[in-house]
Parts: sequence; C-alpha cells; structure tokens
Amino acid sequence: MTRTTPLELLAVDHLLSDDERDVQEAVRDFVRTRVRPHVAGWFERGEIDRGLLTDAGSLGLLGMHLEGYGCAGTNAVSYGLACLELEAGDSGVRSMVSVQGSLAMFALHAFGSEEQKQTWLPGMARGELVGCFGLTEPDFGSNPAGMRTRAKRDGDGWVLDGTKMWITNGSIADVAVVWAATDEAEGARGIRGFVVPTSTPGFSAPTIGHKLSLRASVTSELVLEDVRLPGDAVLPGVAGLRGPLSCLNEARFGIIFGALGAARDCLETALDYAATREIFDRPLASFQLTQAKLADMALELQKGFLLALHLGRLKDDHRLEPRQISLGKLNNVREALQIARECRTILGANGITLDYPVMRHATNLESVLTYEGTSEVHQLVIGQALTGESAFS
Repeated sequence: MTRTTPLELLAVDHLLSDDERDVQEAVRDFVRTRVRPHVAGWFERGEIDRGLLTDAGSLGLLGMHLEGYGCAGTNAVSYGLACLELEAGDSGVRSMVSVQGSLAMFALHAFGSEEQKQTWLPGMARGELVGCFGLTEPDFGSNPAGMRTRAKRDGDGWVLDGTKMWITNGSIADVAVVWAATDEAEGARGIRGFVVPTSTPGFSAPTIGHKLSLRASVTSELVLEDVRLPGDAVLPGVAGLRGPLSCLNEARFGIIFGALGAARDCLETALDYAATREIFDRPLASFQLTQAKLADMALELQKGFLLALHLGRLKDDHRLEPRQISLGKLNNVREALQIARECRTILGANGITLDYPVMRHATNLESVLTYEGTSEVHQLVIGQALTGESAFS
C-alpha cells in the first residue's frame, strides 16, 4: 500500500495560499541544505553558525511579518509556516530567528522612535546586525513585574544596572532591548524598554554553558554595570509590562507553529525507521502496537496544525487574543514533546543517538515547554478566562 505523510491525512494543503506554500517550501529547502547537514555537530559541540542569520536575512526570514525597513511584510500564517520548517531543523535555529524578529525587531518596530528603527531594523532584517531581548532575570522568570534591573535618570541620560538570564543570541548580539524598572511611576507602570548597543561600557554577555537542551543555540547572561545611555535610548512608544508581554506574544505565536515542526520531524523519522527495521522477521511498522502509536501521534500533529492555522488566520484578521495564544502554546508544545518521547520508543536504543534527530528534538522541547511562559502559566491564563478569577495573586 502507498504510504502517506502525517500532515497529508486530512488533506489540509488547500487551506494554504500559493504564497504561503511557496514560503514554506523555500524555508524547508533552506533547512534541508543549510541546517540538516550540520545540526547534529552543532548540538554535540554546543554551538551554532552565526552565518545562519545572514543567510536567513538573504531569504527574507528576519522580521518577515513586519512592514518596511527591509522586512518582507508577509502574513502571520506564512511566518508560522516558516517557524514550523525552521524548528523541524532544530528548536535552536527557530529560536535564533524568532528572537531576532519577534522579540528584538518587533520591540523596535512597535515601540521605537523613527531614528531607532532606521538605525537598527534594516541591518537586522539583513542579518548583518544581531539583536537580543533582555527581560528574564535569575529570580524573576514568570513574574517579570518583580525585576530588579534598574534604570535611573542621570542628567539627560540613563544609568542601567542589573542582570538578565537565559537570553538567546546575547553573546553574539550587536544590540539588546533591555527592560528595566524606573522611578517614573509606581509599580509595573515604571518598566521601560531601552535600546542598548552591546559595545556600551559596562555591558557584558557571558555565555551560559553546561546545557542539556537547546545546545545548537547561543544562550547568555546579560550583565549591566553602570551602563550609561543617552536620553533617547528609551523606547518611547510604551510604558509598563504591556511592552514586553506583547513581544512575548509574538514569539509564542511562532512557537505554536514551530513545535509542530519538531514533532513532524520526529514522526517522519519514526515512520521511516519502522518501515525498514525488522523485528521477528517483519517490519516494525507492521505490528499493531507500533501502528497504534503512529496513528495517535499523527492525529495529535494534525489537530495541532489545524489549531495553529486557525490562530494564524485570527492573527491576520487582527482578532487574536493573548488567551488564545496560551491555548496554542500549551497544547502544541505539550503534544509535540509527547510525540518526541513516543517516537524515541519506536527507535529504541537508536533513538538516543545523534544519528537520528528524535532525542535532540525531545531535549529541545523540554526548554520550549517552559520558555515564553511555562505550561502552568498558560493554564492559569486559560483558567482565568474560563472562571473570571485570577490565580496569579
């Protein structure tokens, strides 16, 4: 009998436009030629090729859903499909691209001055300049309102002091968008974003090592010690947590699609392996228990894709709400991780080696499960929507 691929069972191809399919195929080819031949080595060595950003910029992937300043201006679904294909290569590759576009570039695009946009966005869109996003702190991940990084007025300028943690692209960045508490207003209202060139005295970004996940990714600490900035370093378009949280929603949207790419790659690997691996003189794929696993995983993958596509259409229609993003992130990452774990059982001992991508995806998804909002945070967002009661405080 003829085999079908996991996402072909529901015949969803007609739900995408020609332009969206073209974007997906272009990114899939980019991953096939530029990522797959090298990613196992990057993961094993704990590194990634900085040149990927330049190549991604040449393809128009950086800030691709933004308008102007050299950005491609694609729709949200096209951006989501690009994230899916990038993460089918590796979560670290998708993280590098999405932090550049959905966090650093989006913050500048949405809240920056015209001068800040002209200074940074064109070079970032080309991948010639690298950005990072400094929000999370060592003691304040899920509660950014408690941040200890401080920005104090100093004449016409600012002085920043503090530490950020788990910052993708930090050690290779040319510019950091750093969020800090100021004395301008009470509580979270006083949180502002600052554009910090990484060459500024007092700024450093030591790389975080000893990672067992997202190894093909640059993860850093940001240290700001008496970092002096001009008055126009502040992002003028927003004050309070609305700024960083809206950026996080952009990144979470990409994850909703991206996690499916990792899951699809695991499932396709398991299907190919089961078709050729013989057990008791029969292909592993011919056993009922194996087929039950494959069927369940394909079902969850397709449901996740339909959810992601629906959310993408809502976003393109300017109707997507943060609680809906929580639904997508919670479901798709959780199911992708379960698919990766189940695929590992089909591969047996071979599943733990870098000769196959399954364990690499599984360990990466352990990080994706908790960054950009833990599963518990998203459950509480959904719970609040259902009950009208906040469980956060």
